[in-house]
Formats: sequence, C-alpha cells, structure tokens
Amino acid sequence: MEPEELLNDGLNNQENKKESPLVSLEADLKLFNESIREVAIEIMVEGLSRYPIFIAHQHELALGELILDRHDLHTEWSIHASTLEEFVEKGVIKEVLKERFISSYKNPNDFMCVFVVVPEGANFVYYPY
Repeated sequence: MEPEELLNDGLNNQENKKESPLVSLEADLKLFNESIREVAIEIMVEGLSRYPIFIAHQHELALGELILDRHDLHTEWSIHASTLEEFVEKGVIKEVLKERFISSYKNPNDFMCVFVVVPEGANFVYYPY
C-alpha cells in the first residue's frame, strides 16, 4: 500500500471529510527520516534482522523498542523499532504468512517498512527515505 492510498480516506462529501491522522504521520516520517534509516541500517549490520519494521502509533504499545517518543519530541506519532522475527514471535504476522511478507518486503535501503497502528486497525506501509 502506498502512502497516498492511506492519506485518501475515500470520502467525497466535503462536510464529512476531516483530515486523516495519516497526514500528520507523513510529516513526522519526513522529520524522522534519517533517524529511522540509521536504526534500520544498525538492525541489519548487527545481524538482528534483514527485515526491520517500524511501528507508528499514538498510544501505548508493547511491541518493539521505543526509538522516537512523540511526547519528548512534540510530534504526533511515536516510533518503535522491531523486526519481522519479533512480529512472527508475537503472532502479529502468522508463521504461515511469513514468506508472503518477505516476498512483498521492499528494499530496506530505499524504503522504511512502517506498521501503522490507528484506532480503526493497523497496516503495513512502505515509505521512501
């Protein structure tokens, strides 16, 4: 899924249209870009995983390790760093779907893999560095 797809909430009625929280996520990802890239490289170089995953959320989350706290940085989103292995271990990605995830995983040198958690649910997004 591309960022533009998430930013378009599909509402055509201007009265009901409100700004998606994902607009603020895009702004924060632009701000955090280099920091996230450095963590991704570190995860891969240290051999922790070939598949770094970053979790963007606006509430408390018990997955991954907090790397960018929205309260400390005065931003809208917090970012946790994780890996495919942790997602499988915790059951977020089922073992039977692991290979499908790997086959769709984009080059981590060019894209950050972001698991976006919002009240309506969660989804993976690949955002360019």
